[in-house]
Amino acid sequence: MQLTFFSRTGWQDWDVAAEPALPDRMPQLVDDDLLFGDAGVPRPSVAVNRWLRELPVSGAAAPGTWAKYARALRDWMTFLPGLGIGVFDTRDRLKQALGAYAAHHGSGPAEARFAPSTWNQHICVLSVFYQWAVAEGHASAVPFTYAQARSRYGDQVRLAQANMARRRVPRPHVTIKYLEAGFCALFLSALAGLMPDGSADDGYRGRELARNAAVARLALATGLRRREFTFLLAFEVPPAPPAAHPPGLPVPFPVPAALAKGGKYRTTWIDADALRAVHGYIALDRAASVACPAWSPPGRVGEPLLVTDPGPDGGRVNGRKVKWASLTAAERMRLVAPGGGSCLLAVRTDGGPFTAWESVFTRASRRIRERFEPRFPQVHPHRLRHSMAVATLEKLVSGFYAQAADLAAATGTGAGPDAALALYLAKADPLMVLRDLLGHSSALTTEAYLRRLDTTRIYAEAYERAGGGASAGALAAAAREAGTEFDGEPDGGDA
Repeated sequence: MQLTFFSRTGWQDWDVAAEPALPDRMPQLVDDDLLFGDAGVPRPSVAVNRWLRELPVSGAAAPGTWAKYARALRDWMTFLPGLGIGVFDTRDRLKQALGAYAAHHGSGPAEARFAPSTWNQHICVLSVFYQWAVAEGHASAVPFTYAQARSRYGDQVRLAQANMARRRVPRPHVTIKYLEAGFCALFLSALAGLMPDGSADDGYRGRELARNAAVARLALATGLRRREFTFLLAFEVPPAPPAAHPPGLPVPFPVPAALAKGGKYRTTWIDADALRAVHGYIALDRAASVACPAWSPPGRVGEPLLVTDPGPDGGRVNGRKVKWASLTAAERMRLVAPGGGSCLLAVRTDGGPFTAWESVFTRASRRIRERFEPRFPQVHPHRLRHSMAVATLEKLVSGFYAQAADLAAATGTGAGPDAALALYLAKADPLMVLRDLLGHSSALTTEAYLRRLDTTRIYAEAYERAGGGASAGALAAAAREAGTEFDGEPDGGDA
């Protein structure tokens, strides 16, 4: 079974009457013999590809999601022929295949074993696919067993189906996914080629140190998702704050709607020092990289989009006025600046766009563990967003931003947008502020998100600072009582 990804590049030279309706990067599964039918009877891959093509209108708008779904189905369809069982076989035979599949990925060869979260993702994809296949008449039954589950959040209670093929995973409230302040500093130092004490690391010969440290610092300060900071344009970075900017007061940072999750525009913020560091990278290292005008997007990506008259909100692209916020990630990869080079914030030494943040952060994490701190975790791009959420909540709860706002008002340094932001910080509830920064649809979403992080410590420390410290015995009793709230609950992954 082969997995390919569709591209419309050069479709004008194909023998077709009109432009193909398939979106770019749509996955397609093809049998090894490149046939889609036998004696006029369509093979299962035909139905699978139809389901994949419907994903954009079924709630899965991201190409990355399409690829994950296609890979899950490819693995399943590759496994079945060895058992002599078809994709749309009877329910009993498919359940037998599912049992063998679970054993293969649970206790089979080491290279085939899935982590519980990966297994649950595959099961979710197969469940949704077979429900669609039954509704469309391709399959006679869904090969899964479901139980009724009750989900409770606050006063809201709802019934849902729980797939019995899922595996247990750690409860969300005990899964820590962020970096504390010391680890954040250690990570940024490693990316910048520095020792933990800030001195130069003479034993490290890394490349693009300024770029890596500046963009990671931006992600830590803004809470941007990987897609949002990877495809951010240099033109969209807010101007550096003046020297008279109120100390401690953050700077608003707009997030383009085309990059934001769900296409929802929002404004987050960034601290002044982090923003100045980003501008330092733009003015020096990035300027040197894009000074070479030889870069042009490869043909497989598409024709170059030449930018003229760029401004903070938009410019001319191939002669037409365009708002940056309307450009997709794929279009941003094709933008060529007036002086040459990519328009993305992060660029390679040849001026082309840089997107491989996962590998950069992985190498830095490994180097820290090997040389400085064995306990340092693996840092994925999204861990920086979690870290920003916890650090921001800690500052909000401790009154850091409110004090900065009061200082700005007392000294008269806050005016205009700074004064409005100061008033907002002084009056708004911390949960509401964080909701706006992260781009959540409601405070309930933010509260559920924070429950997956170590927020109990933040509120406990704020309580102690406020003079409400209790004795060790009272704290231990409170901890035992809080622990009973989780006893007897279903696995957090099913809730």
